[in-house]
Amino acid sequence: MADFKMSADERKTILEAYKNLRVTDVCDGMDWVGLFDVGLVSANIRPLWRTKTVGIAKTVRYKPTMRRVPTMTPEEHLDYRKSWEGKIFSSYPFGDLIEDGDMVMIDQGGLNVAVMGSNNSFALMNKGMRGVVIDGGCRDTDEVILEKIPMWSRYIGCPRPPDRLEFSDMMNTINVGGVQVNPGDVVVADGDGVIVVPRAKALEVAKYARQEHVNDNITRKRLYKEAGLPEDDSLL
Repeated sequence: MADFKMSADERKTILEAYKNLRVTDVCDGMDWVGLFDVGLVSANIRPLWRTKTVGIAKTVRYKPTMRRVPTMTPEEHLDYRKSWEGKIFSSYPFGDLIEDGDMVMIDQGGLNVAVMGSNNSFALMNKGMRGVVIDGGCRDTDEVILEKIPMWSRYIGCPRPPDRLEFSDMMNTINVGGVQVNPGDVVVADGDGVIVVPRAKALEVAKYARQEHVNDNITRKRLYKEAGLPEDDSLL
């Protein structure tokens, strides 16, 4: 696990700088600072429902297992599964690191295995997590949507991690949807997808993204007025 530190002031400043910004704004902001074609996560990683969020990346990686399932009776299965989750899968050790304003970024090599579901993601939301992006699968999606948990994933999958995935490491550089993600990077996600902004460029990108956002809203407010429509939250 890499050494990662971010002060409360830096966290607050970054989250405020990205408040209400869209993925499109941030993509344009990246262009302004010369980060062309950088940060956009694969379009195959999609939101479960139409929502938007921004957070500070906490990273975790899982890897395919080479262990084989032993022969067992159905009665032995539960103890075996608990042992796997506790010792091999490690039962979400990154949960202890979650702070208010975090985005959990999960690299599982694109495997269709459901690392997150309605129970564990809800528990992380209660700790202050802003959302989850998974290069893999999630499950219990009806409940995840009802619980209004911002979730982006490559698959909607049912298989559990035991016998399929092992914990590798956390708080190191990972790959999510073809994008390098480091702890502390800024993650913006909405209906258009997910974009990752390097921490070192976060405030510079936000400056130009805000400029794009404000200018776009000026035009859109005029169009709303011409159409006789009331302003909505998209104009904030």
